[in-house]
Amino acid sequence: MFRPYRQLAGVPRLASLLTWSLAGRLYITGTGLALSFLIAGWTSSYAVAGVVGGALTLGQGVAGPLRGRAADRSPASRLLLFSSLAYGAGLLGLALLPGAFPPSGWPVAAVLALVTGVFLPPATQIGRAVWPRITQGPAREALYTVEATLQELMFVVGPVLTATVVAVLGPRTAVLGIAGYAVLGSCGFALALRRVGLDVPPPPEQAHLGRRRSLLTVPGVLPSVLLAMCLVGALVSTDLVMVAWARDQGRPELAGVLGAVWAVGSTIGGLVVGGFAGRPRLALRLLLAALGVLALVPALPPLLTPSSPWLIGAILLVGGTAIAPSFAAANSRLSELSPADRRGEAFGWQSTAITAGSSLVLPLSGGLLDRSGPAAGVACAAGVALLAALLALAVPRAANQDLAMAEVGGADDTLTA
Repeated sequence: MFRPYRQLAGVPRLASLLTWSLAGRLYITGTGLALSFLIAGWTSSYAVAGVVGGALTLGQGVAGPLRGRAADRSPASRLLLFSSLAYGAGLLGLALLPGAFPPSGWPVAAVLALVTGVFLPPATQIGRAVWPRITQGPAREALYTVEATLQELMFVVGPVLTATVVAVLGPRTAVLGIAGYAVLGSCGFALALRRVGLDVPPPPEQAHLGRRRSLLTVPGVLPSVLLAMCLVGALVSTDLVMVAWARDQGRPELAGVLGAVWAVGSTIGGLVVGGFAGRPRLALRLLLAALGVLALVPALPPLLTPSSPWLIGAILLVGGTAIAPSFAAANSRLSELSPADRRGEAFGWQSTAITAGSSLVLPLSGGLLDRSGPAAGVACAAGVALLAALLALAVPRAANQDLAMAEVGGADDTLTA
């Protein structure tokens, strides 16, 4: 146990590369929050803030495969620099709009947000496409697990930092700070890639020269993308239910506490499972994540009234231990199944699917929440998570795929959770 971590420690400059990869995307977790405060303060309408935030998210999602394709074909440093400057300029424009236009000018903000989202720097896609180039077998699985675990923590830390800046300095300063950080973080990641010689993408695989079929037709890629969509949709829906339940209790602060407890459980699970050698069982991990959500159903109204925050917190802590391992296994399997020269595109499709998953599942679970209470909303989320586990059964092992590689050759095929 923990042999993979010892192997990771021996990879030159990995710590710097992983740190900058995560730093290059930390701002994403707080951008929507800062923008919502800015637009709501300008227009006095949370509905308009939702439209502008939705436009930013739509731009990010629609352009995911395009950004990934660009990452597969262009030097990473050039792409990160160009996209971060364009993204930062867009956020700068959004920050200055309230001083230049009356509230009725909000459609300009929606259009600008849509364009800005298209230029989101592809640090996530580039990072996940790079890991198989520097690690193999159990070490690679551990690296994806560490990344997924730290990203979970980012989704706790990022919004807290953003909310603090909004409270102390105002939403405009927060948006301007995010714009500057997006450029600095992306440039730092670009320099880290150049230092380790990973700036240039791998050449096209010889077997695929002269023909360029859709990546989604590669065996296993489409179900891998769809299961990520279902998993994120389920988790975001559960988050919504927790916010609604805390608000109904008259204690909205509980939503943040429960979210943090969930993240702690995910962190513990990720750090422990990352130390296991061998190939993970993707379907099993996703099933455990789904059961963790399903376990909340009998602990919520109307099935249990009054509900106990201690019981809910305990379920989230235990159930959360499967989240980071599930993401890690899904990301690792997608990287294995995709041709080496198209991994950026694969994670671009995943990014688009994740955006779509939130957009599709949230209205469904929200409607059930309104009509039948928190238990129904979580039951919907659990059903979507179970669908992710079923989709995992359609994902083959990369070692059995012609398109997937000789890269996996040294991996230990021992099954683990």
